[in-house]
Amino acid sequence: MTLNSFNRPLVMIGCGNMAGAILARWLGAGLSAASVTVVDPGRTAPPSDGITLLPALPPTLPARAVIMLGVKPQSLPDIAPALAPLLDQGHLVISMLAGVTTVGLRSALGKAADLVRIMPNTPAALGKGVVALYADARTDATVVDEASHMLAPLGLVERIADEAQLNLITALTGCGPAFVFRFIDALAQAATALGLEPDQSARLALATVEGASALAAQANEDPAILADKVASKGGMTREGLDVMDEEGRLIALLGDTLRAARDRGEALERLAAASG
Repeated sequence: MTLNSFNRPLVMIGCGNMAGAILARWLGAGLSAASVTVVDPGRTAPPSDGITLLPALPPTLPARAVIMLGVKPQSLPDIAPALAPLLDQGHLVISMLAGVTTVGLRSALGKAADLVRIMPNTPAALGKGVVALYADARTDATVVDEASHMLAPLGLVERIADEAQLNLITALTGCGPAFVFRFIDALAQAATALGLEPDQSARLALATVEGASALAAQANEDPAILADKVASKGGMTREGLDVMDEEGRLIALLGDTLRAARDRGEALERLAAASG
């Protein structure tokens, strides 16, 4: 998927690690740097040649611009009073602000612009990410299609019908890479504790997870079936899986992990609503 034909200006408000990685991916997919404006008072140089860098919002926004909110959620009350008067019905606001609902965004920014919420994850920088996307009924369906097209170079774009599910999906996809990183590290540390050299354990664990993930992604079978195919009766793999599967311990652990992350997201929503 390329963005060579994408003809809407892009105004990025905030360009930190995640937003910067997304922008780099978009530029690599053909988005014209000349069409991009970054508003970030903390930057001294634009993220790439040809991009316009501003320390504050301009007096007007380009017609039909996509405005991407990449700041911290707690910055919205500071930005909204200056941004809201600039928005009109031709603009599309894409928000990455965790914990700020569409109701909260429309309350802060007004009702003029189309609006979508997204939650990307870090592999989006490689085009291997997941981007959860939610748009309420006020946003035109054709605009949601445009947003999906723009986000497609980042990886899988998953549209969400129920905004209430966004925190759970974020726990799975947004937080999930950190959980996978921790698993890779734990796998390596376990091998080291049993006698391998730490560097060797790390290399082997990472390569194993990378290869298994690639195989699972292209297979036509569920990962559970793939695991059982590797595990012959009475063999080494089955013995190890039996430890993981005993009384559902692995599923229980991951359920507790996702629940904790989801509940924190819901708590952040309540805090954002209270402060707004």
